[in-house]
Amino acid sequence: MASMRKRFSSSSVEEDGISLCDSTSFSTFDLTSEEEHPYASLLCCHSIQDSLLSSNSSFTGYRGILNWIIILLVLTHAHLFLENFIQHGFLIDVKKVLGHLIEDNCNWPSVILILAANTFALIALLLERSQEKAMLSLSNAHRLHLTNLGLLVLFPPAVIVHEPAMSTGGAFFSLLFYTILGMKLYSYQETNRWYRLAHLEKEQNGPASQKHHNEHLTFRELYYFLLAPTLCFQRGFPCCPNVRINKLLHRLIEMVVLVQIMVGIVQQWIEPIFQRSEISFSSMAITTRVEHLVGLVAPTHFLWLLFFFLTHSYLNFCAELLRFGDRHFYGDWWNATTLIAFWKNWNIPFQRWCHRHIYTRLVERNVSPSHAELLVFLMSAALCEYMIALPLHSCRLWIFLMMVFELLVAVFLRNYFQGNYGNGLVWLFLLLGPPLAVATYFHDHYVSLRVNRQHRPSQSPPTSERRVFLQLH
Repeated sequence: MASMRKRFSSSSVEEDGISLCDSTSFSTFDLTSEEEHPYASLLCCHSIQDSLLSSNSSFTGYRGILNWIIILLVLTHAHLFLENFIQHGFLIDVKKVLGHLIEDNCNWPSVILILAANTFALIALLLERSQEKAMLSLSNAHRLHLTNLGLLVLFPPAVIVHEPAMSTGGAFFSLLFYTILGMKLYSYQETNRWYRLAHLEKEQNGPASQKHHNEHLTFRELYYFLLAPTLCFQRGFPCCPNVRINKLLHRLIEMVVLVQIMVGIVQQWIEPIFQRSEISFSSMAITTRVEHLVGLVAPTHFLWLLFFFLTHSYLNFCAELLRFGDRHFYGDWWNATTLIAFWKNWNIPFQRWCHRHIYTRLVERNVSPSHAELLVFLMSAALCEYMIALPLHSCRLWIFLMMVFELLVAVFLRNYFQGNYGNGLVWLFLLLGPPLAVATYFHDHYVSLRVNRQHRPSQSPPTSERRVFLQLH
């Protein structure tokens, strides 16, 4: 024992200048033999390390905390759902949803409108084949392509505005279909023009590669691209070896379940809030407007998240069915520390199309990169406003202005909100941003439909109510 005390005396450690937990700390022990000290693991119980929840820690295992938050959210909102059910009863009715989708008198103008879109696709294919056969010059074919795309853009709004039999749901699906088709056909003609210019350049440089590309201009290739979950055309998409039936069924079940949950949230949670008001948001008092917006924050946010998961399931379903290999449809937008990073990762196909066909072309025309990014953002904000306002026959510019406000915040406050604070700001705008603005459009549309239904049997509404009705429209 005396020899042990002497061996572990503090004086010997200070003389050697070595810590007990150092890798060479055992030089203070009797290391004449190669055997490790029997109590070394007990002696070295401390080391330099940060707390797990500190910002300097590299710890990432927060799954338990995430499970706790999910359970807490479920229990909290289960209480809200229970209160809603006690107060309003069971309001979910699938027939009401079908009433917004099925059109009267079996005319089905939205279905006819979607079928008519094949005309624009076939015209684009014929123009490409005419160029391959040297029946049209590149400049004339480009003008005809732009004319075809211009008619494609103008045709659905004209039908939606002047066709009273078209339902709201049919107008939404038709406009979304034509918007995607227009972007795809623009990419189709632009990419084929790039291929053709590259081919002509090779012919001018030498006799090698005199091959024409008529075999690519087929109905099969065109319609595969139109059905594929991408907006950017290329010759020869990456494909998976086979279709996995289990994955296909999994995505199909996901879509069915998600649609049912979304319908339940709209009818059981959002519609009772709409029923409490009889005038539009623009005509409300400030306090009443804030009260309605606060009540709509949670359901609209959940609806927006469910819409994201529904899009994820649908795109993967299409990709699996067509064996489409590139399934990078979104990035980790939930970890975005800036709003700009969120916009770049939220919708990868749209972001890729904008960068390929708008941003790059603007930069080639000597537009500065910052101005090109601004123009792309303003175009996307205007497109979001257009997609919501036109089917509802109401243009308030609320969605556009909200996205512009987000851009100002992203530019002027990016140095103040970084890291976790920046991510918190992103989630705050996801709660109070465009999804809530979209809900106000549907609120005014719902109120206008109810007022219209109330005044339909009578000869003419009173003067004050007529004024409200005109304001809503």
